[in-house]
Amino acid sequence: MNYLVATYITYLAISIALTVWVARTLHRNGRQFLVDSFHGNNALADSVNHLLIVGFYLINIGYIALALKFSAKAVNIQELIEAVSIKVGAVMVILGGMHFLNILVFARWRRRAMTPMPPPILPPTYVRDVKA
Repeated sequence: MNYLVATYITYLAISIALTVWVARTLHRNGRQFLVDSFHGNNALADSVNHLLIVGFYLINIGYIALALKFSAKAVNIQELIEAVSIKVGAVMVILGGMHFLNILVFARWRRRAMTPMPPPILPPTYVRDVKA
């Protein structure tokens, strides 16, 4: 059995499945958050949600592909598991970091959207004494 090929296949399968699961979860559960952020504009929230998911897939699957090359070749099952866990762990850290940054950005955006707007400042009006 070629452990290098098994390492590649295991890493790709776990990483891509994890990315798809996280993306679907974010897409499904992030919609209401975006609707609030965009003042109830459902069409805009759905559009941004879709664009975020596309970007999420591109960045994560791109990273998975770039990180595919293993520096050390596994010669037994133990080394295969260790190599895959290091690579999958890196993917998970990146997924978590991206999720945290997205939440941070949209939480600030939502807070600004939910803050009541103060009434407009009107210029003072002066009443003149008119003598008849």
